[in-house]
Order: sequence, then structure tokens, then C-alpha cells
Amino acid sequence: MIGKKNILSWIKSSNRWKHLVGGFLIALVFSFPAALGSAGAMEFKDWQWGGKPEWADFLLTVAGGLVAGALRLLCLWLIIKPLIP
Repeated sequence: MIGKKNILSWIKSSNRWKHLVGGFLIALVFSFPAALGSAGAMEFKDWQWGGKPEWADFLLTVAGGLVAGALRLLCLWLIIKPLIP
């Protein structure tokens, strides 16, 4: 079974936490498609510079974007709900 320590150490390794936070902030400020495009662009940049794209980094950026996108939709719904008769 995967423990909390293993997950935290995996996220802290290889700047994965930056991907998670970056995807969250981009989607919070702009939108989820912007976070998705940013995730793809970062992995394309890694590939162009001779490295190989890491799917874990891509998925963490997208996961952060999904959380922020859901938060944006919830806030919008809470604002608009009282206006609907």
C-alpha cells in the first residue's frame, strides 16, 4: 500500500509540486484550457531540449488545473445561484 510519506516524497522529487501548483494557479487566473496548454507546452519544451517528456509532470499540471477549474465553477455557481428565480 502506498503511504502518505511515499506520495509526499514522490511529489517533492523532481519539481513535481511546481507542476501541481503551476497548473492550479494558471487555471485559477485564466482557465482550465490554459493550464492544459501550459502542461503540453512544458513537456514539449522538455522534449525539444533533448530530454523526454514526463507524463507524471503533465498529469500533475492537469490535476492542479482541474482542481482550480472546479473551484472557479463553484464560485461562479455560488454567485449566479441567487440571481436565478
